[in-house]
Amino acid sequence: MNKSFLYIYCLLFNFIFSEIGAIKIATGFNKPVYICSFPNHDNHHIVLEQKGTIKIIKDNQILRTYFLDIRDRVHRPLYPGDEMGLLGFAFDPDYIENNYIYVHYNDKDDNTIVSRFEVENGIANKLSEKNILKLQQPYMNHNGGTIAFGKDGYLYIGLGDGGSAGDPENRAQDLTNLFGSILRLDVNTDSNYLIPKNNPFVSIDNVKSEIWSYGLRNPWRFSFDKLSGDMIIGDVGQYLWEEINFELFPNKGGKNYGWNIMEGNHCYPEETKCSSDNLTMPIFEYPNNANYAKTLFGIKQPNMDGCSITGGYVYRGDVLKNMYGKYIFGDYCTGKIWSIVIDENGFNNLINHTDSIMKSIGKKEFYLSSFGENNKGEIFIVDYNGTIYQLVNI
Repeated sequence: MNKSFLYIYCLLFNFIFSEIGAIKIATGFNKPVYICSFPNHDNHHIVLEQKGTIKIIKDNQILRTYFLDIRDRVHRPLYPGDEMGLLGFAFDPDYIENNYIYVHYNDKDDNTIVSRFEVENGIANKLSEKNILKLQQPYMNHNGGTIAFGKDGYLYIGLGDGGSAGDPENRAQDLTNLFGSILRLDVNTDSNYLIPKNNPFVSIDNVKSEIWSYGLRNPWRFSFDKLSGDMIIGDVGQYLWEEINFELFPNKGGKNYGWNIMEGNHCYPEETKCSSDNLTMPIFEYPNNANYAKTLFGIKQPNMDGCSITGGYVYRGDVLKNMYGKYIFGDYCTGKIWSIVIDENGFNNLINHTDSIMKSIGKKEFYLSSFGENNKGEIFIVDYNGTIYQLVNI
């Protein structure tokens, strides 16, 4: 074998079999829960802190000035596992022209708030808040939190089932309330919002026409494929199963993802009988076999899959060549990170990337509060302990 052939062979081997690792972008955050990039600024990012602040990373440096500080109105997390606070963020699709941003948070009276702010000279004006949606939460947990604009230009809002355990008031299957749903709103208006005319439940009596899909327990991170516009939802399970739901773009909406009739592909509770007729089943599930209480107290749980899914993104970047088109997701409790190939028929090619990622950052534990995506489709991972990383080849 001559040297030229050997060199080409090694390049091809590394291209095909290279492992995923991560590099640190910035650290020192207080309970970070999300990151994304400014439109048209690839090295300029915002990071949400659950207490109600948004910080700016510019060229891997954290700026001293907050992008937004609304601690005066946001519920401050007080104990391990507190699910309330500042949870979601989105730039308006026309941000370059209108300077609008949107946030999803719980206020000090336990209401879910989705509101809009105006950005002036690169900083959000906290006095410019315009409430779009206000919803009283019946319990402290299962608040959802993601907001994102779809390829159709509408704002999608993820709401949990209202909390407690097992959805005791059956809210996720009740279309007369907004809980346990993905909402779809037209916010390009002077009023709070408009209902898109092609929402699935428009003009049906006693049904909330804001609802796009329902039957969700706690969608902790949904995203849209940058290329196709398909929606992928990570839905946190109750006791036994974590699940991923998938929706092709374009779609008519109206899907019922099954909670609390089913948890994953299984009846809830498992010993009961149920029917999956008229339900949209998850395209992937994994066991909820780690103990959440142990997670909160930092007790290691080896050989466990997880107990709280963190939904991610379909990779559309240039750095991870062999990951293109794969959905990257993970689990908060164990810090595990996997990838799968998904379509309307299901999934294949499940790969566990945890060991190589943790080795590259020198950590044995990782609380995966969120993924993020930059303008080029590269993927960030957020450690709830305070550090932001970007996935790379190693």
